[in-house]
Amino acid sequence: MRPAEGTVIVMDLDKFSEVVKERGWSEWRPNDATALLTELVKDFASKWGGSVIWGLDEERGTEEVVVEIPYVEPHEVEEDLKRIRERLKEMGVSISIVAVKDFVFPEASDRRKAYRATPGRRRAKKLLEKLKRSGGGILIT
Repeated sequence: MRPAEGTVIVMDLDKFSEVVKERGWSEWRPNDATALLTELVKDFASKWGGSVIWGLDEERGTEEVVVEIPYVEPHEVEEDLKRIRERLKEMGVSISIVAVKDFVFPEASDRRKAYRATPGRRRAKKLLEKLKRSGGGILIT
């Protein structure tokens, strides 16, 4: 597949190891939050014709994920990303989400490439890290 302009999205549950300990959830099986995020990401990617580059994990549940959607602007997916954030917030779990415009090329053989293979992925990851340091629970498009 050739690179195309589109949207790079990174999502990561905030302070999730603390939440897992507080609620007594398993780290090795899907729990309420990671199972919900897995389903929400699958539905989101399917709706927008996106590719999950890294992180979707049905066996353990999804804690962090990189999604790329060709030919779509970040503002077009903003409402759906807000719904994802709100669904998790309803169960008392915070998530940080960043969506940036860049060239997308759905390929990553490992976590490092998932976050570093393109300028958009690197920029999105930097923004995500900054959001998480400031407390998380934020959506940037």
